[in-house]
Amino acid sequence: MPFGYYEHLNRAQKATYRKSDAITSVALPEPAALLPSLDAIRVGLEADDRTAVGRAVRSFAATMLSMLRVPQVRTQVLARRPSSENAELHGLYTREEGKTPLVQVWMRTAAHEQPVALRTFTRTLLHELCHHLDFELFDLTDTFHTEGFFRRESSLARQLLPSGGGARQLKLFDE
Repeated sequence: MPFGYYEHLNRAQKATYRKSDAITSVALPEPAALLPSLDAIRVGLEADDRTAVGRAVRSFAATMLSMLRVPQVRTQVLARRPSSENAELHGLYTREEGKTPLVQVWMRTAAHEQPVALRTFTRTLLHELCHHLDFELFDLTDTFHTEGFFRRESSLARQLLPSGGGARQLKLFDE
């Protein structure tokens, strides 16, 4: 069932929305190749070291996009999340004609200015990279928040992040 904004889309956008909604996963050929970068992100977040997190995010994105054989993005890790009275911005994907797309993620909460948890940060990074994959891997003309989009994001997270559930996963930490 489409989200409410679907009714406000034009015919071409609705077709793109439906195509996006039908794509429910992204298979990583070698998820284990991303674990060193993911662990470096964890270490950087724990140390509240934005430079280290930035390096690790660049490595993570470059490895993942190369693995999927899609063009690269620029990445930027920023400090405190921008916020309004009712929301915080966690990440942003920007695409401009003639420029390399940019993925921005914020590593500290707006309210307490504390580094976010690895799972939250990684989900945000994967979310922004999914916007890029919509254009470059799935050849969509736009990127919408569809149920399929969120399932793709979750499929990537399940391949990379430990969880309490019984889903197939890679071990990231010594537990």
